[in-house]
Amino acid sequence: MAEKEKYYERYETQKGTYICAKCKVPLEPGKVILQYMGNDFPVELPKCPKCGQALIPEELALGKILQVERALEDK
Repeated sequence: MAEKEKYYERYETQKGTYICAKCKVPLEPGKVILQYMGNDFPVELPKCPKCGQALIPEELALGKILQVERALEDK
């Protein structure tokens, strides 16, 4: 049995909650690689199935991402 892929974080939204402004289709959960200072962080976020544009929720941007930035900059 294949091991389920691990993500640092998962941010799920109710299906159809967000629509891609460019493609006009509902966002779906998908793998996104956030990169900062040479480090990759796989995250599951709502993203457009056509163009791949991802939605980064405010709580992620102002919470976990900010903590990671500060930790990496302090090194």
